[in-house]
Amino acid sequence: MGSQSDRAQGPVVVSVADRGPRRTVSGDQEHRDGGDFVAGLAARKAAARLLAAVIDARTPLDGLTDHENGHPQYKALDLRDRGLVRAILVTALRYRMTISGLLARRLEKPLPPNATALSHILHVAAAQILFLDIPDSAAVDIAVTHAKSDPRTVRFSGLVNGVLRTLARAKETELPAALAATDEAPKWFSDRLKTTYGNEKARQILEAHRVEAPVDFSVKADPGLWAEKLGGIVLPTGTVRVENLVGPVTE
Repeated sequence: MGSQSDRAQGPVVVSVADRGPRRTVSGDQEHRDGGDFVAGLAARKAAARLLAAVIDARTPLDGLTDHENGHPQYKALDLRDRGLVRAILVTALRYRMTISGLLARRLEKPLPPNATALSHILHVAAAQILFLDIPDSAAVDIAVTHAKSDPRTVRFSGLVNGVLRTLARAKETELPAALAATDEAPKWFSDRLKTTYGNEKARQILEAHRVEAPVDFSVKADPGLWAEKLGGIVLPTGTVRVENLVGPVTE
């Protein structure tokens, strides 16, 4: 059985007046840190490490999260935590500009260029607070523990706590407006889209960036059975389309 990620034909237009439903994720592997077990820390550390690889080293996310040949820190997790890590990463990347803007409002001055480890910890936690179905207190507490466990960020643990707690308190009022006002792309790319396609078409393209593409499966037989197993639908071509694929398909 082969799979391919594919969008439906035609432009995709979504409303950004509200942040929409929070994505439900699971997975909370325990990790020994400083002699204590801290639930969920290993997954968040892996998420920050992989986010650094994508942002700083321009490494493709799909390769990092491959179940056989992916990043060792990712493969060390169980399947549930791998799903959590991927959900965090996809969300942090899809809403990167919005997250950056909301975090910047809570900083007296921009983070220095060499504070990338701190930035990734904040983005991983903010993605959970703003968009994922994870308790705000858990996201904040684990981020603070993460900061304390890393020599590069230990002195910023108080900043992490303050920034994320104020973000959690303000998200209901600030997030909808931030989504409506923010293009999830660098300005140079957004400007190029507008020049090439016009403002309205560019807006549709940028809004579609926030929508996770469905996954289409070409199955050898019984597409109805596979659609039921995977929680998808059978297209007229016999392909099985899954809007939100949770975890790997192993059969």
